[in-house]
Amino acid sequence: MSKKSESFSTGVMDAQSQAIINDITHAKPEQEPIHKLSQNQVAESRGVMLKPVRTLPDSNPFNETYRADYEYDRQTVSFIAENRELIGCPIELWTKKYRGQPYEYWEVPTGVVVYGPRYLAEQISKCSYRRLKAENGVKESNGMGQIIGGLQVESTIQRLDAQPVNTGRKSVFMGVDG
Repeated sequence: MSKKSESFSTGVMDAQSQAIINDITHAKPEQEPIHKLSQNQVAESRGVMLKPVRTLPDSNPFNETYRADYEYDRQTVSFIAENRELIGCPIELWTKKYRGQPYEYWEVPTGVVVYGPRYLAEQISKCSYRRLKAENGVKESNGMGQIIGGLQVESTIQRLDAQPVNTGRKSVFMGVDG
């Protein structure tokens, strides 16, 4: 029994270490922004102040232990949203980060300076997916049969992105009001 449990635990550890290595080696690459605006264009543009198109209330009460995090996440930041798969199309998404916070539906225009809450910009910048590839060949054989192939991460693709806009010397994700 001990040999089987040892081999199982080493197999699990190998799988976990391989998953960590895949995460490290297939990190999101730095990409050029699609909509390039100069500092003068950014300074001249007024920007669009975003409001949720639709709001649905949450029946649960807000957990007050997360009040400081919530206040930080709802600060207004300026950014340029990019839809890398459907270039030029607006981004439509729902947000809800905290229990008790309402569900909010947003329509974010792309290619222009917009002002919205930090949690919206963070959610847009987290939208990515991984393209998988299949391995061929016998991976393992045991008394039950042969295990053929497997899946590995080929690349990580950024689907949506939110590029910070420098309106001064501070980073955009530090907040608009200081």
